Amino acid sequence: MSGECHDVAPDTTTVKRVGLPMIALAGQPNMGKSTLFNLLTGLNQHVGNWPGKTVERREGNFSMDGSEYNLVDLPGTYSLTANSPEEVIAREFILRESPDVVVAVVSAANLERSLYLVSELICLPVRLVVALNMMDVAAGEGLIVEPEVLEAALGVPVVPITATKAKGIRELLYIVRKTLDGKIQHCPRLPEIRADHRDALDQVLSLLAGRVPAPYPPEWIALKLLEGDIEVTRTMQTALPVETWTAVHAILVQHDDAMLAVASGRYEWVGRMVRAAVVRPRLGQISLTERLDRVAAHPVWGLFVLAGILGLVFWLTFTVGAPLQEWLDVVVVGGISDLASTVLAGAPWWVSGLIVDGIIGGVGSVLTFLPILVIFFAAFGLLEDVGYMARAAYVMDNLMHLMGLHGKSFLPLFLGFGCNVPSIMGTRVIDSWPARLLTILIAPLVPCTARMAVVAFLAPAFFGKNALWVTWGLVIFSLATLVGLGTVLNRVLFKGERSAFIMEMPLYHIPNWRTVGLLVWGRAISFVKKAGTVILAISAVIWALSVLPGGDIETSYLAQFGKFFEPVGRLMGFDWRLTVALLTTFPAKENAIATLGVLYGGASESGLAVALTQSFSTATAISFLAVTMLFVPCLATVAVIKQETNSWRWTLTNVAMFLVISILAGILIYNAALWMGL
Repeated sequence: MSGECHDVAPDTTTVKRVGLPMIALAGQPNMGKSTLFNLLTGLNQHVGNWPGKTVERREGNFSMDGSEYNLVDLPGTYSLTANSPEEVIAREFILRESPDVVVAVVSAANLERSLYLVSELICLPVRLVVALNMMDVAAGEGLIVEPEVLEAALGVPVVPITATKAKGIRELLYIVRKTLDGKIQHCPRLPEIRADHRDALDQVLSLLAGRVPAPYPPEWIALKLLEGDIEVTRTMQTALPVETWTAVHAILVQHDDAMLAVASGRYEWVGRMVRAAVVRPRLGQISLTERLDRVAAHPVWGLFVLAGILGLVFWLTFTVGAPLQEWLDVVVVGGISDLASTVLAGAPWWVSGLIVDGIIGGVGSVLTFLPILVIFFAAFGLLEDVGYMARAAYVMDNLMHLMGLHGKSFLPLFLGFGCNVPSIMGTRVIDSWPARLLTILIAPLVPCTARMAVVAFLAPAFFGKNALWVTWGLVIFSLATLVGLGTVLNRVLFKGERSAFIMEMPLYHIPNWRTVGLLVWGRAISFVKKAGTVILAISAVIWALSVLPGGDIETSYLAQFGKFFEPVGRLMGFDWRLTVALLTTFPAKENAIATLGVLYGGASESGLAVALTQSFSTATAISFLAVTMLFVPCLATVAVIKQETNSWRWTLTNVAMFLVISILAGILIYNAALWMGL
């Protein structure tokens, strides 16, 4: 297929879009697409899910010179073939919603790979603008990329930008606006299928004439049929008469290697573009990425780097987060509690108790976690933005092989340090279903920020200056359990099956602090909302159960509930209060501290810590912390396990498995601690 020049002014025969002009951002992962989106929309964005999908949808507005635009961030995808939900969403949105302009974000530092998606986008009936991002990274790698030459070769506008430094953004928006106004003429140079399959393409096209359902272009449908695209094949099998589909199918069977012909045509096209526009460094020149990867991606030293990074995060938690946590407790939560007590002095006892002891005592204790969570969010957002995450997956590959997995499984597992929910959803990057299922089953063993916040609260109370080492030990214990469980499950359920590991290493680049800041802001707000809804409701219920029916906590419904399960808790060193606190972590892990805050009369953080140390031995403390790390996943995680496995059997198996493991571990650790005299 060859390109021809055409005016891109809006087609007057179609219905004009109602509302703001829509611009869609498309690009492969690690191209800086999210950085550009955050830069343009700032806080004027909202995040949800695509209809009927669990894939995140980000949309926002921005203005330029008095005009406002709608910006949609399409899921990052390597191609437009129906191999994943992200790819289907991206192409269906472009074809069905017809955005006014599609901005393809590519990396100047890795142009050969990132242009493959452009080779598919350029064949769609959309007005395309290429944002040539990471010009600074390319320069650092010794590459010279000529945007004007690339624009002439592609036949569509190309704008050099550096999104992390906001360079070239205004020029990009100027070109987008000119494209919207129809002032730029496009002459796209389209990829061509390999010569030995062009006749087959023409034959399929002739059979499809007049029978392709809107809004799909016939040429695109024909190519996708030759590629063996499952979604397109299913659509056309339904849309075409039986005799026509039989004829099309016969051609496809005769040319069953056409997928390679289509792909090779695109790669040849990409090669021509790169040869025209890129001047490579002289032989022997070592790039910054190569120098850093000699250590960060080393099979031995890389493990020390990863351990050091995690250690640094924990150190920051206790040296920076703990003082801020104490300030929040004493000044903010304590002040609000004292004020509420004064204001409600003449109110009925149950009103004062509910607000001061139930809501403020429970929710207030949880809100003091915020500094710790912000440190975790910022640290892992920074690691992701700088390009280190792929290295962490690479150096963990050998360890993953013990479980029959590979380094690609480490990426979603690593996300679990933030939250187990996106961790389990992130397993979609794993091609093998057995490997994906195994990763889902063990993912809750990665200590999320909620679990770590509980540990960060209790560890200093019981272990003082040794809290850092105790926390580190608990994390190692949880991860060692993950490896052990994964190894057993792989051998029992999947008969020791192994899979190969192929992944791309993105280039290192300077992080965009705005992107990291917006990520931290969004997750912090989400946590505050949870504290103001789920945790508030749980705290109120816990308080009510702790005073009903007669106002005495020892004879309350909550005590009766806790004492029913107390025999199991006693095996781990727990009384009924700790047993109840553990059970309330099912709705949300943070509820452990909220529940203890309510049960100990709405004590402040420091007062609660003292009360706990006076009530429980060190053996009980270490047992409770260890069980908290291994206990049943929270309700949201259980829901997403059901969603991703589409099986109640695997979901309930996962819950039962962690219930048994956590109880057995608690019993062993408690008795071992007693034997050691703790």
